[in-house]
Amino acid sequence: MAPADPRQGLRVGRIPITAVFPVVDDGAVAAKAVPGADLRVGATVFREGHDLLGVTAVLSGPDGIEVQRTALAPAGAGTDGWTGTLTPTSQGQWSFHIEGWTDLFATWEHNATVKIEAGVDVEVMLAEGAALLSAAADDPARSDAEAAVFTEAAAVLANDSRSTTERLGAGLSGAVRAAVERVPLRDLVTSSRSFPIKVERDAAGRGAWYEFFPRSEGARRHPETGEWTSGNFRTAAHRLDAVAAMGFDVIYLPPIHPIGTINRKGPNNTLVAGPADPGSPWAIGSADGGHDAIHPDLGGFEDFDAFVAKAASVGLEVALDLALQCAPDHPWATEHPEWFTTRVDGTIAYAENPPKKYQDIYPLNFDNDPTGLSAEVLRIVKLWINHGVKIFRVDNPHTKPVWFWEWLIGTVNAEHPDVVFLAEAFTRPAMMAALGRAGFQQSYSYFTWRNTKAELEEYLQHISTVSPSYFRPNFFVNTPDILTEYLQYGGPAAFKIRAVLAATGSPLWGMYAGYELYEHVARPGAEEYIDNEKYEYKERDFAAAEASGRSLAPYVTRLNAIRKAHPSLLDLENLTIHASTDDATLVFSKHKRVPATASHPAYKDTIIVVVNVDPHSARQGTVTLDLASLDLDHFKADGTFEVEDLISGAVWNWGSENFFRLDAHTEPAHILHVRR
Repeated sequence: MAPADPRQGLRVGRIPITAVFPVVDDGAVAAKAVPGADLRVGATVFREGHDLLGVTAVLSGPDGIEVQRTALAPAGAGTDGWTGTLTPTSQGQWSFHIEGWTDLFATWEHNATVKIEAGVDVEVMLAEGAALLSAAADDPARSDAEAAVFTEAAAVLANDSRSTTERLGAGLSGAVRAAVERVPLRDLVTSSRSFPIKVERDAAGRGAWYEFFPRSEGARRHPETGEWTSGNFRTAAHRLDAVAAMGFDVIYLPPIHPIGTINRKGPNNTLVAGPADPGSPWAIGSADGGHDAIHPDLGGFEDFDAFVAKAASVGLEVALDLALQCAPDHPWATEHPEWFTTRVDGTIAYAENPPKKYQDIYPLNFDNDPTGLSAEVLRIVKLWINHGVKIFRVDNPHTKPVWFWEWLIGTVNAEHPDVVFLAEAFTRPAMMAALGRAGFQQSYSYFTWRNTKAELEEYLQHISTVSPSYFRPNFFVNTPDILTEYLQYGGPAAFKIRAVLAATGSPLWGMYAGYELYEHVARPGAEEYIDNEKYEYKERDFAAAEASGRSLAPYVTRLNAIRKAHPSLLDLENLTIHASTDDATLVFSKHKRVPATASHPAYKDTIIVVVNVDPHSARQGTVTLDLASLDLDHFKADGTFEVEDLISGAVWNWGSENFFRLDAHTEPAHILHVRR
């Protein structure tokens, strides 16, 4: 009886392949992607001895058929790491694997070059080359032309009447190299496991968001009595043209449901509301209904449907807040008390985030009746999907069990794969990562509080290289709850700086209405707006501000236009940090090779962003560029290349070392397009 093959059943293949990425939870969770975005892939691949390796990443489509094969490059000397990119092109469940193999041609070239130069085994090296290329010529994968190239080169290598230089030159000719590059000469090919990639629609990973309160759009205050008339979906629809003109893709609405009356909050979060105070939209539910109802002041479902249709007609998609919490007079509070937490005194516990207290809100408890509560939430989500909502901004998802989100998002996406969920989770890193793994397509992020050059460099590096397989950050510059000290005290320059960083640093960014008016006054002792729109109506005259030159809207419009014109800004994983001599000037680039389409040839798109992050001063110094990351294919005679500032229109010649001066009070940033 023949002995068993000792290689069977081992974890390690002939060529060891380890540390494959992007892999989430050992492949139990699919890595995130959107169509056309370059996905960084790689692995650690090595072997015994001195033979040279080749490493390939192989991408397969939803039907399991191979669609792309990319040669990976060494990630760094001595690391055995290999990296490259794959680019899935359509929505669906894709997969990839890594192949490691002995590179027969590269190994022979190295050995022959070294030995022949040293006069060692000259004839043996030439004979091995002839045998290698002769065998390659017989490969059925070769074209007749390539087979002829190999046969001719092999003949010269074997011809001892020719000089050694001629013989070796024939084996290393350009024609031979081109044929080998197309189909490498591989041996001992070893494959990793296949790992999943979930490619979701564009809006899952790209887009510019704008938030407003429908009740404020069109709201009017009586000049004599001071009483307010609420805006509604019909009046709010008039604002959509301006939002679309600024280049936004998503209009996000805070909760639109009836607002509770018990413990309703008054202006500036006071505990006592007057009879005309509208209350917080996040205190959901009253005698008028709950999460499946619309606040009577805003209109009915017919009005909402008309709003959604109007948004679509100007290129906007409606995102709706999904806030799983209740006012004390929400119908659930009496119909399903088991869905809440009851304290020892028999009362239902209200929401707290010490030292903050939300007396107007009851949080839900998913442990008492997980089946019933989950089914009700699913019903509500499907209701709004049926009314045209395909994006949900989820309020405080980190206060609900992670299992629930895995179940809800998985269930919804199985039936409606286009539905997108954004996690409003400013919380601990482990929870934010877990929510991404559970299925959230995107998330609010720590960007809001990253202000210095060092903080931004670290964070941009993290979101573009460490976490993109499970976490897509949406860089909101402000929210109704968040007005950072940077914006409170930085003046108009701070608003420009944060908008540039958000719009260019991530494929997803957003702003809350009033940002373009430089609203910056905080409630004393808080990082929140004074006279907060969460608790009252807000009347704004956007047109007057723009007419007088006191609006950031034209600048925001320019930023969004730049994003739409430059595909490199809409990928997440293609960011490179560059050096500057100034400790308040951040420099990064984004580069993408854009494939040919029916309307344009293939091209390279490269953007270099230089930002003075100190809103109070002028800064100058030298930028040192990592030229390799820019993938330049041409230089002028003096070693420079041409860049155009997409903000000012200025054109300069740049090289590896470049002087800059940025005055925060005039223009704090360059957004440079590398002209090809």
